[in-house]
Amino acid sequence: MTLYRVHMSLARTDEFPEGSAAHGYDFVVPLDGDMKLDPEAWKSHSKDCVVRHFSEGEDDQRGLLRHIGRGWVIDYDAATPEGDEPFFKLDRHQIQTGEYLSVKEDDGETRTYRIVSVEPWLKS
Repeated sequence: MTLYRVHMSLARTDEFPEGSAAHGYDFVVPLDGDMKLDPEAWKSHSKDCVVRHFSEGEDDQRGLLRHIGRGWVIDYDAATPEGDEPFFKLDRHQIQTGEYLSVKEDDGETRTYRIVSVEPWLKS
């Protein structure tokens, strides 16, 4: 198991027909040998699994990757029991450059993001 830093940018939408590098996520996640999320490793590294959501013209949002019920969510407020933005089947996807992940964002819209890079993460 290795922790990886994943960088995603917005895939094409009606508003951004070419996608947008100015909208996306950076997050740290443990991946197994098949480049899929490793839930067991997450248990011992959950505090390292930070998420940053960036969107042009807005302040960055920072949170943690959490497992709630049967799904994986981005949690921006540790004081609340539920997560803020659920990933769509994060644990079933290979997390590799060129693949896509979807997030149901706080405005209720599910948006698709293209994985731009996946690199081993070195804790600083």
